[in-house]
Amino acid sequence: MKKAMLFAMASLVPLSGAPAWAAEVEDDAERTRTVEELVVTGDITFRNRVDGPEPVLAYDLEYFQRFEPLTAGDALKRVPSVAFLSDVLESDGARLRGLDPGYTQILINGERVPGAGVDRSFFVDRIPAELIERVEVVRSSSANRSGDAVAGALNIVLRDGYSLDGGYVRAGGIMLDDKRVKGTVGGVYSGQVGPGRLLVGANVQGRRNPKLKESFRYSAPGGSLDDIELQTDTRDGTDYSLNASYDLKGETSTLKLSGFFVRTNRFEDEDSIEYAGGRVGPADLLTLNDNNVKIRTDNWSLGARYDQQMLGGTTRFKVAYAQLKDRQDEIEEEYEYLRDTRPFPEDDRFTGDLTFTRLKDRELSGEISHKRDLGDLKLDVGVQYVRKDRDTDITTDRNRVTIPNAQATRPTLPGAYGPSLPEAGGLNTIEEIRIDPYVMVSGEMDAISWEAGVRWETTKTTIKDATAPAASRKVKNDYNVLLPSAHLRWNLTGADRINVSASRTVRRPNFDYLSPATLLAELGDNDFIGNPDLKPESAWGFDVGYERRLGRQGVAGVNVFYRDVTNLIEVASTGQVGSEGAGTFVLRPRNTGDGKVWGVEFDLSTPLTGLGLKDTGVFFNYSWLDSDVDDEFGSRRFNDQAKYVVNVGFIHDLPTLGAAFGATYRKQGDAFGRTIGEEVTTKYGADLEVFVEKRFGDRVVVRLTGSNLLDGKKREAFNKFTTIEDQIGRSFDEYELESEQAGPVFQLVARATF
Repeated sequence: MKKAMLFAMASLVPLSGAPAWAAEVEDDAERTRTVEELVVTGDITFRNRVDGPEPVLAYDLEYFQRFEPLTAGDALKRVPSVAFLSDVLESDGARLRGLDPGYTQILINGERVPGAGVDRSFFVDRIPAELIERVEVVRSSSANRSGDAVAGALNIVLRDGYSLDGGYVRAGGIMLDDKRVKGTVGGVYSGQVGPGRLLVGANVQGRRNPKLKESFRYSAPGGSLDDIELQTDTRDGTDYSLNASYDLKGETSTLKLSGFFVRTNRFEDEDSIEYAGGRVGPADLLTLNDNNVKIRTDNWSLGARYDQQMLGGTTRFKVAYAQLKDRQDEIEEEYEYLRDTRPFPEDDRFTGDLTFTRLKDRELSGEISHKRDLGDLKLDVGVQYVRKDRDTDITTDRNRVTIPNAQATRPTLPGAYGPSLPEAGGLNTIEEIRIDPYVMVSGEMDAISWEAGVRWETTKTTIKDATAPAASRKVKNDYNVLLPSAHLRWNLTGADRINVSASRTVRRPNFDYLSPATLLAELGDNDFIGNPDLKPESAWGFDVGYERRLGRQGVAGVNVFYRDVTNLIEVASTGQVGSEGAGTFVLRPRNTGDGKVWGVEFDLSTPLTGLGLKDTGVFFNYSWLDSDVDDEFGSRRFNDQAKYVVNVGFIHDLPTLGAAFGATYRKQGDAFGRTIGEEVTTKYGADLEVFVEKRFGDRVVVRLTGSNLLDGKKREAFNKFTTIEDQIGRSFDEYELESEQAGPVFQLVARATF
């Protein structure tokens, strides 16, 4: 695949000698700004107002940059309807409209990228914010884009050669609540190199997240306290990133070559102590647990795009290759004292799990499309190809030893670990081949612009799992789906407009749902077996929005959305008795039932010029989110959907002092999730961030930012059950209250242009 990709890219280079289109040159010249305009500026940047019929919200990096976000996830926290269900100070799986990350399509430069998540999600905290040119929230899908976007799409556009002219360097440090300091350094350069424009950027960012956790476990809500767990959890690492692009323009053609590489090195250290009842002391010691994970994740992508005027219009050729490699070495060792049958001090028991996880996900994609005018209409027709190869290799070794001991000290690690064996469902390959033709027609009529199209997605899947029964170690699953879409924008006045959109989208099955391997006692005491015959969920979606221009820079909008999801994938009982005996079952995912999602989204971004405060900008967005789905236990919202997300903030510039300051406040509502064997309610505390900025001339800017200033806390309540009957009858196996807290984070960063 790599050879094919490199050959395709190389084959485009000889075509780049043709000169450039005037229209594109003008567009690029308008968006190419000096580094001083982008990096050292007293201007306040507001949300962009996007032309075209699609409902898209666009935010340039300058909208976020004064608060110095570390990652794309940190930036996305400030846009409408994006929630997270991450640990405190983490922003990994973006949940647009509060739905699981698998319902949100993450694009980089408009292209799909493979992620480590079994739900096909991509962790947006893997992309450093320094690489970003802008972020686009695509509320409703179009025919020329992959239909995996039930909740919508988040397009992270990286900088290219036309983003800026010149260069800058960035250096600073971040101080955590434990008084540790992690450094950061990077730089970006863009300019004319030979016949084209080159951009190169590199960044090294220290990352650290120390947290404290505590858990109280009861027999049932309102019941007796069984034990307490106190835990420290520290994530420490470094992110490395590199991106580059080269743009060539001719009179009738353009060529764009681009690529990025991101490496995440991380060490996760969790240490916990469990005590019996409500007492904390040596005599009440239940367990000591030490859990360490060493992680290295590499994401990289190369792409080429060639546009040529021909056949009465413009023909586009695209080829890209993206790869993710995730390597995790985890060791969890636990020493049991009062918990076993012969409690301390007579003996204790050592339990050790050593797990190696190796994941490799590759995507080769290509596109041929053609755009041309048909009288007053515009035609866009094309075909897109994607081949995904995902290899999973999870092996583990378990060490169980009983150690005589007469001291209240932790015993020495006994012996070495033996050979590792594959986990059930942990040694598999999944291959998907997609060929997706589409056709779109668009036009304008006075104050109305519109677009309509249809996309036919065909998918051929082959699943191989070495841990499955011999008869099902290799299975195939083919399906296709027709995805129509339509968008309309009506400009009521020069300041007011209405958007109406309708589209059909899909969500493909989770990878861990496809493997036919059996996992014993996976959900409570119930077994779980995958279903390679699963079809994708599908949804009809509708968006209706109103937007008003406020003065020269401000904009306010409100949007109502609705999704009708069918073929919903839910885990249900097969009726077969599970490995734990009577009362337990073998569970399997299947396409069953339907669900509905709806909500209202409001956003405001404007200077306060009308109040005589032209150097003050305010930002506000609020999303009210709701849904309904039926499972084996009745009606609920879609799992873990926050009830609301709110952001409010301001920036005030002090032109005479060459300084500025600002603050943002964020809060998301409670979320509830229910699976067989467990129910969890999650509550987040509010997040407050502030910044102070000082500019030195037009080439240097220094910013001090503080985040998590309210000592954000995440609280979870777990209802745990052994069997389905117990869950229906509310006979608890355990009721757990867990909280996680992290302290303030301060960052000092300086940028200097050249």
